[in-house]
Amino acid sequence: MARKSCEVKSFRTAKRGDERAEASGRTRRPASPDGESSASGLARRALLVQVSRAALLATSPLVMNMPPIAFADPDDTQREIALPNPDGAGRMTLEAALAKRRSVREFSRGPLTPDEISQLLWAGQGITSPMAFRTAPSAGALYPLDLYIAIGRVDSLPQDVFRYEPGKHTLRRVASGDRRDEVSRAALSQAWIADCAAVIAVTATMRRTTRKYGERGVRYAHMEAGHVAQNICLQAAALNLAATPVGAFRDDEIRQVLQMAPEAEPLYLLPVGRR
Repeated sequence: MARKSCEVKSFRTAKRGDERAEASGRTRRPASPDGESSASGLARRALLVQVSRAALLATSPLVMNMPPIAFADPDDTQREIALPNPDGAGRMTLEAALAKRRSVREFSRGPLTPDEISQLLWAGQGITSPMAFRTAPSAGALYPLDLYIAIGRVDSLPQDVFRYEPGKHTLRRVASGDRRDEVSRAALSQAWIADCAAVIAVTATMRRTTRKYGERGVRYAHMEAGHVAQNICLQAAALNLAATPVGAFRDDEIRQVLQMAPEAEPLYLLPVGRR
């Protein structure tokens, strides 16, 4: 009896549904035996949902304000040069390097090697830990400094200007040609600079530190430049090379000659060569 009563109730419910459909002008479509109508209806509904979501996403403020995707420049492989791995076990003690360090303004004509360039740049700003800490201390580990190098006489390296990339230990080309004479003129016409094998420039982007420390961050960047310059000078001494820190130059001219970033402030020049 319970089963019969249930069947009658289902029949009446279905009948009422048909009556309501007729009253509204709609007719119930009989389902096809293979379920094609049902499947196509579900497919159309799914497509409408996808299109609606895509339109909503495309017009959302989050997506509209996103920066454009930066695709790799096909010339990147030509502009970036991998440096040899730095040597972590030098042949001179720190004490001996401290005693040997001198400001030398006369250079022989011998070229430097890529290994020596690698070692000098690593000494200035190289990565020394999995936490990306560097060879020179930096206030808040914010690292406002960048190193540029104008190559003149270095085996296997072109006479171009590069920016050192500490994270990858590579050189990234920023300008073409030998710029030593131009650097010499921008440095108040100190002729001896043009005779070096390469010039390393220490620059600072002040906002990296001032955003946290305010105007005090400018002082921290200047202090850090001193740490970096001394590291490079000590490394030069350990490699039996000649190096001298230079602070006398016209900032705007150095920035233009070495094609620095607009916000970069040149703080130090370090001409390096063979004794």
